[in-house]
Amino acid sequence: MHSWTSPSISPLPASGVPLRLHDTRTGRTAPLIPLLPGRARLYVCGITPYDATHLGHAATYHATDLMRRALLDTGLEVEVAQNVTDVDDPLFERAARDGVDWRDLAASQTALFAEDMEQLRIIAPETYRSVSEAMDDIIATVTTLRERGRAYPVTAPDAADAAGVDWYLDLSIDGALGDVSGWDEQQMLEVFAERGGDPEREGKRGTFDPLVWRAERTGEPAWDAGALGRGRPGWHVECVSIAEDALGLPFDVQAGGSDLVFPHHDLGAAHAIGTGRGFAAVYTHSGMVGYEGEKMSKSLGNLVFVHRLVRDGVDPMLIRLVLMAHHYRSDWAWTDQELERAGTRLASYRAAAERGGHHPGTVAALRAALREDLDTPSALTVLDAWAAAPGPRPGGEDDGPGDVASATDALFGLTLRG
Repeated sequence: MHSWTSPSISPLPASGVPLRLHDTRTGRTAPLIPLLPGRARLYVCGITPYDATHLGHAATYHATDLMRRALLDTGLEVEVAQNVTDVDDPLFERAARDGVDWRDLAASQTALFAEDMEQLRIIAPETYRSVSEAMDDIIATVTTLRERGRAYPVTAPDAADAAGVDWYLDLSIDGALGDVSGWDEQQMLEVFAERGGDPEREGKRGTFDPLVWRAERTGEPAWDAGALGRGRPGWHVECVSIAEDALGLPFDVQAGGSDLVFPHHDLGAAHAIGTGRGFAAVYTHSGMVGYEGEKMSKSLGNLVFVHRLVRDGVDPMLIRLVLMAHHYRSDWAWTDQELERAGTRLASYRAAAERGGHHPGTVAALRAALREDLDTPSALTVLDAWAAAPGPRPGGEDDGPGDVASATDALFGLTLRG
């Protein structure tokens, strides 16, 4: 699958200082030491392509982009994989509602998402793969779970084939439930159903056992899967399979929105353990973006779209500045005032870039802020002070990198020169 064209990147000389990153699983912020020397591998959960790209999406992929830039700044080789969940109930439901083929809806929304990412200067992933493209690998993963005795059948009376069954992962065998989230069962129950789970499904061995293969239903897309029967995969196993094929297991960082902590990332880790492998070493999660008093979500319809902002004349760098004004792990709300403040900042930064000068202290402070768990609010404070200075500061190259505009481009994806 075609992703998008990455922005031109001119990294600073490698700092050699590790990125410190907050791990949801441990609750601690610590230096990220790659599992493979010199190479960091990241997986970020992609969109379900039926309504893209709102500011909640943008916040997640902006955070991953900053993570990648911070790792590049340390001198590491970085490899990123990202999926597109084009086989999923919400997509099928939207396509049926709008009277379009689900594949056409997915293709149009995926293309729009790619345009938005390019506008925001997000570095493209090395692997960008849809579920429909990865079906053979996903079937192999589910087959492995079945062969290892981790998957069990549940009668599916509404299946297109009377002999069809759904397959579920038996979480009791490996004891991995809650490994990422650390939640108790009551916390899990509060969100499981609304986030794609089926706690009341008759025939399941455990309340939170996730679907790994769904038998074909009439009118739904389906694939042949040998002993599993004709059908389609469950949500969590899709990401596990794509991540394994792209990065190998285990890898360094699993990223996504905080609404994916449970069940998606928790159960994704359980799937990987069920195949006999570990999944991610570190889990990072970006906060939720609100609008008009509620979390920005497709179900509520309170979405602010990147492409509409750009169409209305908003400089994409203003959107990045709004995102930078909030720490990636915090929840916050989009307002017009946010955009106005970003506009004031961008104008002052570009004026300062025009004045030029060598500012190694400013560049060093920007690097330090980014590698401290992507502390962009502190980075903006540094840039504010730089922009407010009366004029350029002379200095020698032996002081270290000092071109703030170049550093801001490399570290934060912000262009301050026309």
